[in-house]
Amino acid sequence: MLLTTTSTLEGQQIRYLGIVSGEAILGANVFRDFFAKITDIVGGRSGSYEAELRKAKTIAMKEMEEQARQMGANAVIGIDLDYETIPVGSGGTMLMVSVSGTAVVAG
Repeated sequence: MLLTTTSTLEGQQIRYLGIVSGEAILGANVFRDFFAKITDIVGGRSGSYEAELRKAKTIAMKEMEEQARQMGANAVIGIDLDYETIPVGSGGTMLMVSVSGTAVVAG
């Protein structure tokens, strides 16, 4: 299945099927949060958060793709990804990724 952020597919006829979406919310554990804060203070990248974001993105994209497949689509266009952190408890956070696009039959 073709997944793209563009709103058209050059040279192809498109039949629109509807909006599809996927979401993923993952908890980041306390120790990872602690070390990420240290990384933020001294500079650099937080590999643990990057890995969690990639994992959440993959889950959300697969959910959206499956929804499109069930509608009979062979592509999703106009994909938009949104990332959020949600505060929980005493200083913890959860990571949320939502993705949406338009399921289409292209060809």
